[in-house]
Amino acid sequence: MTSDDQQEHASQSGAVSPTAVTVDPPQVNDYDSIAEAYSAENETSLVNAYYERPAMLALAGDVAGRRILDAGCGSGPLSEALRDRGAVVSGFDASAGMLELARRRLGDGADLQVAELGSPLSYPDDTFDDVVASLVLHYLEDWGPALTELRRVLKPGGRLIMSVDHPFAIHGLEFLAGNKSNYFATYDRIEEWTMGGQTAQLRFWNRPLHAMTDAFTEAGFRITVISEPESVPAARDLFPEVKPRFLSFLFFVLQAE
Repeated sequence: MTSDDQQEHASQSGAVSPTAVTVDPPQVNDYDSIAEAYSAENETSLVNAYYERPAMLALAGDVAGRRILDAGCGSGPLSEALRDRGAVVSGFDASAGMLELARRRLGDGADLQVAELGSPLSYPDDTFDDVVASLVLHYLEDWGPALTELRRVLKPGGRLIMSVDHPFAIHGLEFLAGNKSNYFATYDRIEEWTMGGQTAQLRFWNRPLHAMTDAFTEAGFRITVISEPESVPAARDLFPEVKPRFLSFLFFVLQAE
């Protein structure tokens, strides 16, 4: 990835360059404070609307009649797109503010719950044909409990379709910021996002690719797809300065063994 690509990733994601933090901030990952502004940004940004979400939908394929859990559903744009394609969608998120926006989008009857990824979920075993986890696992230090619980609620042979920060992109951004991070380590970083006049501190956990794949297999998943897709063609006109293919997120399709 070139330095121009790396800087473009940082600016389009809405995040500032990572900075080292030695003391925990008083509150991290408080999406309630930026829910409205973040949701609005998510609707039109390059990396969300023209790259990540279309890639997740393409990997999901024909979902008509499939029961799908949206893990970390946020304000519900992916849930809505899956429902429009005929899926029966449930969702959960840790942010009550985000879920309120999802209820406005999906209707009061939508099956939405406040729940933490990595904690026990209320769904019975073998409930879902698919789980989608869009840009959510990188908030966790330990993927083991979350993957084990998502595997539990999947039917045998069901799919976990997920996206996370691309570890090579993050390593490159940290290099540009002057941080001598160890690619092979699992470590956290704090970013400050200012949206709608509100500032939130978000903690992300970086890990190398091999740590991701080890976690998948230990939780009982088989990797069927690893994807680094292009943005959709519409992005060429809206964002002509950005190359069709760039490092931003990494996508997986996993099958429950």
